[in-house]
This record gives sequence, C-alpha cells and structure tokens, in this order.
Amino acid sequence: MTRSARRVVLVTGMSGAGRSSGLRILEDLGYEAIDNLPTSLLERLLHPDAAGPEADERPLAIDVDIRSRGFREGALRDMLEPLRRRRDIELSVVFFDCDDEVLRQRFTETRRRHPLAEDRPLMDGIRRERELLAALRDGADLLVDTSNLSLPALRDLLHGNFRLEAGSRLALSVTSFAYRRGLPREADLVFDVRFLANPHYREALRPLTGRAPAVADFIRGDPAFGPFIDQLARFLRTLLPRYEREGKTYLTIAIGCTGGRHRSVYVAELVGEMLAAEGRAVTLRHRELAAEAPPAGEDGGPGESPA
Repeated sequence: MTRSARRVVLVTGMSGAGRSSGLRILEDLGYEAIDNLPTSLLERLLHPDAAGPEADERPLAIDVDIRSRGFREGALRDMLEPLRRRRDIELSVVFFDCDDEVLRQRFTETRRRHPLAEDRPLMDGIRRERELLAALRDGADLLVDTSNLSLPALRDLLHGNFRLEAGSRLALSVTSFAYRRGLPREADLVFDVRFLANPHYREALRPLTGRAPAVADFIRGDPAFGPFIDQLARFLRTLLPRYEREGKTYLTIAIGCTGGRHRSVYVAELVGEMLAAEGRAVTLRHRELAAEAPPAGEDGGPGESPA
C-alpha cells in the first residue's frame, strides 16, 4: 500500500518574531511539535530508514534556529535540498520575520536577552542574526511577518496554510447539569432549558431520566421544543466554525434544568447526537446522573458516554 507523503513544517526565523507561538498553533492543528532541534538530528529524524512500517507518521512541526546546537545557516540549507526532493516527505519551510524596531521593543518589554547579544548591544545582535539568516529567509516557502500581525491573525494564516484534512481539531464536550447544584465550572456555553414542560410533575415519569423514550416523547410534546432545537442547532453551526478559526481546541456546552435528570439530559443527548452526526468529536456527560451512579469500574460509569 502506498503511503501519502508525511507533512513536515520547518519553523525558523528571527528571535522574538513569534516562532514559539507558531509552533504552538501547529501543535494545536495536530502536528507533533519539536522545539530547538539540534541540526545534526534533523537528518537522522527524517531519514527514510529511521522509521519502520509501524512508526508514528504524524505530521511534524520542527523549530530550528540560531539557538539550536550546531546551527550553521549554510549547512542547514544544504540539508534541506535533498529533503525537498524526497517523495515521502512534503516539506515546508516557514520563516518568521519582524521589523528590527519591533523586535527591539519586544526584547526590551520582556527583558529577555537576544541569543547573539550576550556581549554586545541588542540591535547589534538583531542585525547579526538577520545577516546569518538572509539566505534561509530568501529560500523559505512561507514568510510570516509578525510586525503588525495579531495572534488571531497568525492562527488564521497558519490554519489556512497547514490545516490537516483529518477533520476538526475542536473537541466538544456536552454536559447536562442541575441549576440547584451550580453551573459547571468548565462550561463555555450554557443553555437553560427550564422553560420546557417538566416531566418531574408526572408521577410515572419522575423516576425515569431523559434517556427514557417516554420522557423524550413528553418533552418533544411541548410546543416550544421544536423551534428551540432548530434555533439552537443553527446557533451552534454558526458559532463552532468561528471558535475553530480562533484556534480554540476544547469547548464545553452545558445544558441545565432544575434537577438535571430529565429535560437537560434529553436535550444534551440530542445535541451530542446532532454534532456527532456532523463528524465532530463529541463527549457526552450527565453530571447529576454520574453523581447518582456507583463508582465506575474499568469500563467507565453510566454517566459518561461518547456521542
């Protein structure tokens, strides 16, 4: 079976220009991130014989810069040429740059020392680094100038260029809860469903939960239920892609009712199923049902299930 080329993003550039932020964003996108890799290990890491048939072939984001042991710009360029010709690797070199004056301000504000200014003025170190990296900058596949680039804009830029095709990186958690026991602390979005008809006041339904078909039928019978679910679905379909563009990787949707056993459970189940059907990674949890259940064994408690 023919394997697709492994994606490798080499992050390099000026100190203080945002390489670390870029590496974190790529890690959030699903790349295995390696910071400050010695140049002598780069060829070894990517050598065709270094990986067996069962090796981890996740995409790589590797930072190599003047801090890296044995860094020599000419040697690195010579190393990249054969890597670019290989068919089993899809190599992209991203060079982070920034105006000298902005770099000076950043180093002054953070009180960090420039790697090449240990025994010389800061601006001398910046200029020296720029000279050393000039050819590497010219040969980069993507130049990222962060002089006037916000972090959200940097996320958008890297997402647009290096997003993987495996689907969304936004991990969703949907949880039901009881208002009388307080809001879940981890909640990002909270929806109150106490306006729906309450099965608690039907004696036959009281001992059941929102997972029971009879309870589901009762809640669906409320005239307000259908319009609410339709609007909630439209709202989430509008909002979730925006969270993804902002680089959010985890989102908790909390749905509450008075006791956390009927209305919130049913609506949470419905929302979890809807999101999972759209190909999203969803974990479903019912806080109050989990609290009622005996301690979980190896297979997990009944209060949690993947949607």
